[in-house]
Amino acid sequence: MRVREIAAQVQAGRHSAEAVVREALARIEAYDAVQAQAWIERPSGEALLTRARAVDAAVARGEVLPLAGVPFAVKDNIDVAGIPTTAACPAFSYRPEASAAVVARLEAAGAVMMGKTNLDQFATGLVGSRSPYGAPGCVFNRAYVSGGSSSGSAVAVAAGLVSFALGTDTAGSGRVPAAINNLVGLKPTKGRWSTTGLVPACRSLDCITVFTRDAADAALVDSVAAGFDADDPYSRHDVVAEPMPKTFRFGIPRPEQRIFLGDAQAEALYAKALARTEAMGGTAVVVDIQPFLDAAKLLYSGPWVAERTAAVESLLRTNPNAIEPTVRAIVQGGLAHSAVDTFKAMYEMQAYARRAEQLWAAVDVLLLPTMPTVYRIAEVLAEPVALNANHGLYTNFVNLLDMSGVAVPAGFRENGAGFGVTFLGPAFADAALLDLARRYEEIAPMTDAPPLDLAGRPETVKLAVVGAHLAGMPLHWQLTSREAKLVARTRTAPVYKLYAMASSTPPKPALAHVGDGAAIEVEVYELPMALFGSFVAEVPAPLAIGTVTLEDGADVKGFVAEPRALEGAEDITALGGWRAYMARR
Repeated sequence: MRVREIAAQVQAGRHSAEAVVREALARIEAYDAVQAQAWIERPSGEALLTRARAVDAAVARGEVLPLAGVPFAVKDNIDVAGIPTTAACPAFSYRPEASAAVVARLEAAGAVMMGKTNLDQFATGLVGSRSPYGAPGCVFNRAYVSGGSSSGSAVAVAAGLVSFALGTDTAGSGRVPAAINNLVGLKPTKGRWSTTGLVPACRSLDCITVFTRDAADAALVDSVAAGFDADDPYSRHDVVAEPMPKTFRFGIPRPEQRIFLGDAQAEALYAKALARTEAMGGTAVVVDIQPFLDAAKLLYSGPWVAERTAAVESLLRTNPNAIEPTVRAIVQGGLAHSAVDTFKAMYEMQAYARRAEQLWAAVDVLLLPTMPTVYRIAEVLAEPVALNANHGLYTNFVNLLDMSGVAVPAGFRENGAGFGVTFLGPAFADAALLDLARRYEEIAPMTDAPPLDLAGRPETVKLAVVGAHLAGMPLHWQLTSREAKLVARTRTAPVYKLYAMASSTPPKPALAHVGDGAAIEVEVYELPMALFGSFVAEVPAPLAIGTVTLEDGADVKGFVAEPRALEGAEDITALGGWRAYMARR
């Protein structure tokens, strides 16, 4: 379903747009049985086939259509003529007579609009769970959020239902879902793509964006979608920027600013992304991003939230209960800000913008985590504000400071959720960033994607055992009875000591973190989350379940010991593991 491959085949007459659309319809129907929450509204199948036949007829007449027959989706805060625009709020719904300028450009280039996708209501959120139409999950593990607000658009591309999809981005909505679902997310410079026909979130900051499978597809869509629009007061004439040199400087945060909120796997994946970028010819430059993090706080805690209020003010005053509760609380907050607050914040933001300008003298590009961690849908429903804010740590400031950005995949967590990094540049660096993303893909192809979660991926926990629970040992049955599967025989990091506890039946070890220790042999098992709690409940004092670091740096759950476990215990660290000790006995 690659954009450029479909367009080339349809344009050359080797494949028909009608056949492409039929295949897309079949994919959509099949996936809807698993996750129908991706869509809000879709045209009839016959209407889509009629559109496809029109594309085939145009190609037969000799017309050159750069997106001939390519199926795409549109976030439902962007107008498509004749199809309701809801912004995920039924009470707000209206039926536009004309399509948004960007949609019109894409359709004129031969693309076929397959449907309108779900979103966090009024594009207010980075989680994808603030919609009356349901909460689409990550395509690789539906227990986790898909990211928002462009949730349905990301799912439609990642699940292979369409070749590309339009999203929007005010605070990260075109990048966060890309990271979670293993996609490229292009957030153009403000004003390069027209926002005519877009329901505003923050009108002075909003960008229409695109999700694709790779950077080359994003560049092709960008070549069609970008362009000055005299009807859009915020439209800007494009500026041709210098291409990214083969050797370049990329800024990375200071160590204390590399925040992953305890997500050790994300931290490790970011380190790998930095190494890959250096292998591309980049030189890492440590920079202070604190001014950007401070600027980001103004988006929701400052008067910019009043822009969101302005977009829905009429509905908020006349029918507030029609607005999703978390979204309603956010937009109501905008009523508390005065004009004085606004001007003070504008002065403060201008100072941050000057700091951003100075940054580009030191580096050619910034390389940041797209997001620090990812949460389950149940978690964000229970704590909707704080966890949502965590998703936007590295994205909220970008439009405020007039930057361009391309989010790219950078690996997967063990739970299946994707991790991504974002190349950020100044305004109008879009083409250079897309080229850099393409080079990154060449040196770091993401070929290890997990399968789509079609049946509901079970939650599991990895547990390191060191003694009586090892295979063949007396308590191993406590694992096998809980469907545990061996995933690795390995060792801990060299920071532990192993003791044989006194008067323990059956004999049991105590693993103690000492900092300057040795690597101890362990077995790592994976067992269902639902059964993990019952296992922990059977662990007797003075043992406990904590976190154990393995020799490859990964952290897993494992047996640890209270200090009293060492009373009268024998230090057997030199033996390297429990099996050697039992053999000696």
